[in-house]
Amino acid sequence: MATMTEIPKVTYTTMSVEQADAFHSAFDQALAEVRAELGKTYPIIVGGRELESEGLEHDISPNDSQVVLGDFQNASRAQVSEAVAAARAAFPEWSGLGYRRRVELLRQAADNFHRNRFKIGALLSLEAGKARLEAIGEVEEAADLITTYCDQIMEHDGFTIKLHQLSPQEVNHSVLRPYGVWGVIAPFNFPVALATGMLAGALVAGNTVVFKPATDTPFTGWYVYQMLAQAGLPPGTINYVTGHGREAGQAIIDSPDVDGIVFTGSKEVGFSILRTALREYPRPCIAEMGGKNPVIVMDSADIEKAVVGTARAAFGYSGQKCSAASRAYIHRDVKDEFLTGLVEYTQSLVVGDPTRAETFMGPVINHAAYDKFQRSSGVGRRDGRLMTGGHALVDGDLVRGLYVQPTIVDGLPKDHPFFYEELFLPFLVTAEVESLDEALALANQSEFGLTAGLFSRDDDEQRRFFEQMQAGVLYVNRAGGATTGAWPGVQSFGGWKGSGSSGKSALGPYYVQQFMREQNQTFVSD
Repeated sequence: MATMTEIPKVTYTTMSVEQADAFHSAFDQALAEVRAELGKTYPIIVGGRELESEGLEHDISPNDSQVVLGDFQNASRAQVSEAVAAARAAFPEWSGLGYRRRVELLRQAADNFHRNRFKIGALLSLEAGKARLEAIGEVEEAADLITTYCDQIMEHDGFTIKLHQLSPQEVNHSVLRPYGVWGVIAPFNFPVALATGMLAGALVAGNTVVFKPATDTPFTGWYVYQMLAQAGLPPGTINYVTGHGREAGQAIIDSPDVDGIVFTGSKEVGFSILRTALREYPRPCIAEMGGKNPVIVMDSADIEKAVVGTARAAFGYSGQKCSAASRAYIHRDVKDEFLTGLVEYTQSLVVGDPTRAETFMGPVINHAAYDKFQRSSGVGRRDGRLMTGGHALVDGDLVRGLYVQPTIVDGLPKDHPFFYEELFLPFLVTAEVESLDEALALANQSEFGLTAGLFSRDDDEQRRFFEQMQAGVLYVNRAGGATTGAWPGVQSFGGWKGSGSSGKSALGPYYVQQFMREQNQTFVSD
């Protein structure tokens, strides 16, 4: 049997894994280890010290309401202030290490993620409801995010550039320097990868951080903290606080001693943070805020590839990706063929306990999402044609979890709210179009602009899609995921319009610089 280190890397576009027996054996072993550790109480970490709060929150698995993963603190505003102060105190040491030493330590953290990928992946399945391949892919991405950002700062000599000079005695440099303390507010849907990416960008640049994982996924946030802390980062460099967004998260945002904020989540919260970012002086705020991502299927498309790519993008991780495909515009000449194939493929997807090897789609994350699915399905039945899905799954053990069917609705008016509102559910709406021009016009009529996909074998249509689609991440003819599956150093990932605040994408070559500010240094010799 292959060793764990020999098991091939899993990414978000991995449809099946080589050495499957070894992969699933390693996952099962890690799952047993994680299950044996459930039910403990976890502290917040401030300046390397373990602290308790006045209140605790049960972390319940969305897979099974009877499974309590652990108890986590509800950090108070005062404790968040302590965390910010600890980060401020740690800043001189961390920034003073120099970028080469920071890179050495962070590369060790990347190794920690890779070495523990099955244990963290098993926890992702239990806490976030991720299927096995998605879970392991996420941990692999966390490791690659760290190494990608480390590579970037090394390749650019710490972002120091020698400039021109006005005299032989003058030497000028442009130097990017860290801001100080960053608040890192992570989402539930990629609680390892996105949290790690935001943390790595801030840390490699020389900043210290206060890290708050999502309310639904504090346990995976605990492991993110541990992988970084165990790499040897000085105490206070990263501070871990848990609790509700309206308390702990808002305290980070409100703190006058936080120099920058990086956030992934809803547009409403992101815009609120952006407005709050203006204090005595402007603070940088990097906000990724979701999407309403279209797939366009033209009459020249490879229909089989379009079916697989659309279904994987729409229903992978229960549609709870900011890049998930949630609307499809299909050329009239192939609509019937495409929809027939899409419905058939969707009905073949295995929905259930995500810790099982055969599962493709697990539960939705919480009761709010579960209730929203049922309301949306009712609207879909009323206003359109329910092609498949539309029901919660309550048979057997599934009744204890938050399981729903992948759902496709056709026949809605093209101006229906479901073509514009981000539902964040395994819920796809479809419409017929006459031409690529019509499809592009409809696709661009959105406040969001994160990802989009096209299936076409026509060179001119591909060119026009790349030139005219108003989104930050574009894919053509991608069966692994029509709108999903970006990877560090391979595809940059960031949104236009209401999907992103900075115009610089994560995973890509311009991300780390956002955590730094420019200083010109001039030296004149005698």
